[in-house]
Amino acid sequence: MSRSSTTSSFTSKLVVYVVLGVCALPVVFPLYYAVVGGIMTPSDLASYPPKLIPTAIDLGNFTSALDTIPLARQYLNSAIQTGIVTICQLLTSVLAAYAFAFLRMWAKTAMFALFMVTLMVPWEAIILPNYLLISDLGLTKGPLTYLGLTLPFLAHAFGTFLLRQSFLQFPVEVRDAAVMDGCGHLRFLWRILLPLSKPAIAAVGVYVFMTTWNQYFWPLILGNDDRYKTLQIGVSMLNDAESSSPTLILAGVTLALLPTLALVIFGQRFIIRGLTAGAVK
Repeated sequence: MSRSSTTSSFTSKLVVYVVLGVCALPVVFPLYYAVVGGIMTPSDLASYPPKLIPTAIDLGNFTSALDTIPLARQYLNSAIQTGIVTICQLLTSVLAAYAFAFLRMWAKTAMFALFMVTLMVPWEAIILPNYLLISDLGLTKGPLTYLGLTLPFLAHAFGTFLLRQSFLQFPVEVRDAAVMDGCGHLRFLWRILLPLSKPAIAAVGVYVFMTTWNQYFWPLILGNDDRYKTLQIGVSMLNDAESSSPTLILAGVTLALLPTLALVIFGQRFIIRGLTAGAVK
C-alpha cells in the first residue's frame, strides 16, 4: 500500500470519527452535565457563564440527596418492579415467539398481525382503563402496590416480534428432527433454542429493563403510599423539597442513572447483536 493511499484512508477515518463525535455530542452532553453537576458546588453550578469542569468536588450532594428522600427504599421498589416486569416479559415473549415461529395453527399470520397492531395503540389511550381496573382490584394499597405497578406490563408485543425474528433463523428441519427423536416443545425450547438465541434474549431484557426502570407517569398516579414510590418519583421529590438545589437534583439524577448506564455499557454488544439477529438471512 502506497503512502498516499494510507494517508487518504487515515483522513477518511478521521473525518468519520469527527462527524460521529459531533453527532454524539447532543446525546452525551446532558449525561455528562448531570454527572458533573452532581459533584459541583452550588457556586460553580450557578456561575455565569456555566462551568463545564468543576473547580471543586462536593460529594456531599449525594449525602444530602440520600437524607432528603428515602433513596434506598425507592431503589428497592424500582428493582422489584423492574425485575418482575423483565422476567415476565421475557417469559411471555419467548413462549409467544416460539408459537408464532414454529407451531402450526389456523390463521397464524393474521393473529400475529393483530398481535403487532397493539404496538400502535398509544399508552395514553389505555392508561385510564388500566388505572380503573387496578384500582377496582385494590392493587394500590400496601404491598399489593407492587402488583399494580407490574400487572399491565407483564407482556408486550415488541419482545415477541424481536424474538420471533430471531427464532425464524433457526432451521425448521432441525426442530422437526428433534421432535421426531422425542424432544418435546419445552425441552427443545430450553435445551436447544434458547442457548442459541442469547443475544436476542439479552437485547429484549435490556430494553425491558431500561423502559421499566425509567417509568414515571404510571408509578406517579399509582403511588399513593410514599413507601412504595419508585426512584424516578423520588428524584422528582427532590425538586419539591424545601432544601432543594440544582446540585442536589443532579446528584439524585446521577444516582438514578447508574443502573441503566452500567447496563448499556456492559450490554451494548448484546443489544446490537440482538437487534440485528433477524436482519440478514
